Amino acid sequence: MVLIREFRVPLPITVEEYQVAQLFSVIEVSREATDGDSGVEILKNEPFDDGVNKGQYTHKIYHLGSKVPKFIAMIAPASALMLEEEAWNCYPYCRTVLTSPFLGERFKLVITTQHLPDQGTTENALSLEDSMLKERKVVPIDITVDPEENYDEKSDPKKFVSKSGRGPWSGSDWIAKSATMTCYKLVEIKFAVFGLQTRAENFIASAQENLFRDFHRKLVCQMDNWQGLTMEDIRELEAQVKIELDQKKAEMQQAKD
Repeated sequence: MVLIREFRVPLPITVEEYQVAQLFSVIEVSREATDGDSGVEILKNEPFDDGVNKGQYTHKIYHLGSKVPKFIAMIAPASALMLEEEAWNCYPYCRTVLTSPFLGERFKLVITTQHLPDQGTTENALSLEDSMLKERKVVPIDITVDPEENYDEKSDPKKFVSKSGRGPWSGSDWIAKSATMTCYKLVEIKFAVFGLQTRAENFIASAQENLFRDFHRKLVCQMDNWQGLTMEDIRELEAQVKIELDQKKAEMQQAKD
């Protein structure tokens, strides 16, 4: 069995803006996540064309260290763990697959994303078959709802005002008034470990919901940093951050030795 959730994240930006905003925000997250014994290793970031789809392919390794997720810490030491991510970004469609060399076939997390110019009202944005629709649970995400932990005023859409005059966004009707696109994220979770499956899969689903909310709150409130950037600018930033992360990795390895 696989746990299936469809998260819907309405946003007050356009589908065209989101392409740059999302990539910029991923760069910032990678920088922040690489610290101490944890970090992101970028193995590949290159164009792909398989004859049917074309876009950007990325292959990353997440060295978890002391930041190992609780659902994996249940069965293995942090020192033995990492997550491997492959992503095929054919914007506005994207597919991401996360696996664990330690858990092998027992763990797989697949995130399929579609970005549409609506307010979260498309009932089958990812063209799911009837069997998957029956198993799917839809989870709306409101970026103006504050997280229970680690609240950051700088990432609060209710208080943010862009230099361009956009924002703030608040109130129960902000989506109807201001949302111009939605990220539809179908998450398929497999954690086939006897005695832990249900607990772990529910934990992962909750963690993904929090991750999507926090990421998009920051994305919107970083608007002044990504507005005006081109895809050429993004590729230059990605190349720069790969150099930075490789250097941090080398420094961490030297510290271990």
